[in-house]
Amino acid sequence: MTRIAVLQMTSGIDPEANGATLSAACEEAAGGGAALLFTPEMSGMLDRNRARAAATIRTEEDDVVLAGVRESAARYGIWVCLGSLAIRDGERWVNRSFVIDAQGAIAARYDKMHMFDVDLDTGESWRESSAYRAGDEVVTVQTPAGRLGLSICYDIRFPALYDALGQAACDLIAIPAAFTVPTGAAHWHVLQRARAIEASAYVLAAAQVGQHEDGRETFGHSLVVDPWGDVLVDMDAKTGLAFAELDPARIAQVRRQVPSLANRRPVAR
Repeated sequence: MTRIAVLQMTSGIDPEANGATLSAACEEAAGGGAALLFTPEMSGMLDRNRARAAATIRTEEDDVVLAGVRESAARYGIWVCLGSLAIRDGERWVNRSFVIDAQGAIAARYDKMHMFDVDLDTGESWRESSAYRAGDEVVTVQTPAGRLGLSICYDIRFPALYDALGQAACDLIAIPAAFTVPTGAAHWHVLQRARAIEASAYVLAAAQVGQHEDGRETFGHSLVVDPWGDVLVDMDAKTGLAFAELDPARIAQVRRQVPSLANRRPVAR
C-alpha cells in the first residue's frame, strides 16, 4: 500500500502566494504519511488576463513556484506531481506538469497536448492555443506508487492518450484540472471513472475549486478513482488535502477480472 495526498486549491494571480500554499501542502502531506502529493492544473498561477500573466510567467530556471516546490519536496522527503505551471518556453508558453522526486530533482515533464479552444453556451470562451504551444509526447515515470502516466485537464476528452498510457502499463494516471463549472457538472465524474476503467489504473485528479481572483469559477471535486471505477475520494468544494491508500494488488485483481488491456486488438482505419 502507498499513501498519497491530493491538494484542492483556489489558485490566484500571485505566484508567491500560491507557492506558499504548495509548500505548506508538501509539509502537511509528508506529515500525514504520504509518499506522493498531487496538485491541480495551474497550481502556480491562474490568470485569464494574459497581458497581466505575461509579467509573471517565467522559464523553468527562473520560476519561483517550481523552485519552491523542489526545495519543499527535498526538505520533507516527498514526491510531488505538480499538476501544471505556465512556463515560458522560447516564444510561446507551455502548460507543463512536473514530477519531482523526494530529493527535489525533476523526474519527468509533460506538456499538455490538447488545447481548450471552446465557446460554451454560458458565454464563456477559451482559446488556449492563442498563447500556449501543445505538447506531443506521451510521458510516464516510475514513482513509489508505481508507473505514473501524465495528462492535464482537457486531455481527458481524448481517449487515445489514455489508451497509450494503458498500453504503457501505468499503475496510476494524473489528471490535474481547472474544470469549468458547466463542463464539470456535466462530465467530470463520468470521464474520470471511464479513464480509470479503460486503463485499469488509479486516477488522481487534483482540481482547482471556487471563485478565483481573475473572475473565473472552477468545479472542484478532486477525485481518487480506483481501477474498477470506484470513487475513493471526492473533495466536493473543500480546499485542502485528502489522503488515500493505493493498493497494487487491486490493480492486479482488476486486470485479471477484466483483461481488456491484454485483449486489445488494433483497429483498422
